[in-house]
Amino acid sequence: MKLRRALLPVLLIAMNLEADEANYDESKVPEFVLPEVLRFENGDRVSTLADWGKRRGELLSLFAKHVYGITPEKAVSQKLVAIETQRIADFLGGKATLKEVSLTFPGREGGPVLHLLVVTPNPGKPVPTFLGFNFRGNHTIHPDPRITLSESWMRPDKEGRVVDHRATEKSRGASEERWPVEEIVDRGFGLAVIYYGDIDPDFDDGFENGVHSIFGKPVGDEWGSIGTWAWGLSRALDYLETDEEVDGEKVAVFGHSRLGKTSLWAGAQDERFALVISNNSGCGGAALSRRNFGETVKRINTSFPHWFNDRFPTYNESLSSLPVDQHQLIALMAPRPVYVASAVEDEWADPRGEFLSAKLGSEAWSLFGKEGIGDIEMPGVNEPVGDHVGYHIRTGKHDVTDYDWERYLDFAERHLK
Repeated sequence: MKLRRALLPVLLIAMNLEADEANYDESKVPEFVLPEVLRFENGDRVSTLADWGKRRGELLSLFAKHVYGITPEKAVSQKLVAIETQRIADFLGGKATLKEVSLTFPGREGGPVLHLLVVTPNPGKPVPTFLGFNFRGNHTIHPDPRITLSESWMRPDKEGRVVDHRATEKSRGASEERWPVEEIVDRGFGLAVIYYGDIDPDFDDGFENGVHSIFGKPVGDEWGSIGTWAWGLSRALDYLETDEEVDGEKVAVFGHSRLGKTSLWAGAQDERFALVISNNSGCGGAALSRRNFGETVKRINTSFPHWFNDRFPTYNESLSSLPVDQHQLIALMAPRPVYVASAVEDEWADPRGEFLSAKLGSEAWSLFGKEGIGDIEMPGVNEPVGDHVGYHIRTGKHDVTDYDWERYLDFAERHLK
């Protein structure tokens, strides 16, 4: 651990240098050919819903084998035990009830434990609910002192300084600008959050920690961290389906940045998610890999070797041979609604590549008689577009803003209410 602490600032500096060298010039985007959404690997055309069911299975398998990793069978069959550890009935001045629920592995005292925080409007009745990961603990989404402080490993701060890897009182509400809890409740929705580090701490240690301590180190094409995080979202959904104050058939999975990559992979695998949201997810998320704009496949595999499976880096220098691209990941949500969001100043995440994925992936919705993005060019700033596939690019940087949430709430109202 001491060696890791010493290397962290150096690693972050190296990542910044890589970012400075990235391509942000559209004229330098290479020519490429994308694999088709509605065409089987053998070349046959997908033309019916029955065909799509088979093609969907084919695409899901390709993404698992070549990008995110295959979920081990023992993880697929694993059930967790839910224990409500706290209930605050007068949260938000009486507007809502807050519950804390521990999801534990049967017969394994001492962890790992997935800590889920659920907020629902009063009086209690089943409501559509957003589910998402947070980066620094459930206590950071709101400053209420009654929320339990996380005891899990925490990421270093933005300056690369190593902090005590436990939460402190000072960190309460530190991320509340990204989580407009009261507005979500006022609009008639619930919110469920979980700290992603409970499932797999976000650093490359050879998969010694988190749920890998239960399931073992990945072998061959098995999952990386994004795969384990996506698995955790599905385990949270298992519980939400039993919560009497949550409409378990109307749960929207949401994620920002690396957790936006995760929400897409979770939504692709688990069709119980009624709506899927990707916020600034970039490379390995919504952005087309073959564009080589901003963050690239090679850079992401170099900087974060634990996120994907071991096969994905073999395409670092040969993206043309990668059998999938991210527009096909978007298509895996069909016919469920999906929303992709970008930011003008977040060129690292390739906003145009994110839009093109949403637009080209929309082809799958046509099989269901539904409209996706439509035949349009990239929209103007702060001009949301789309129907069952939504998209916007807003002003600002790589972040989650009130504008983003307003659009997600509007989209969810249209599709889940």
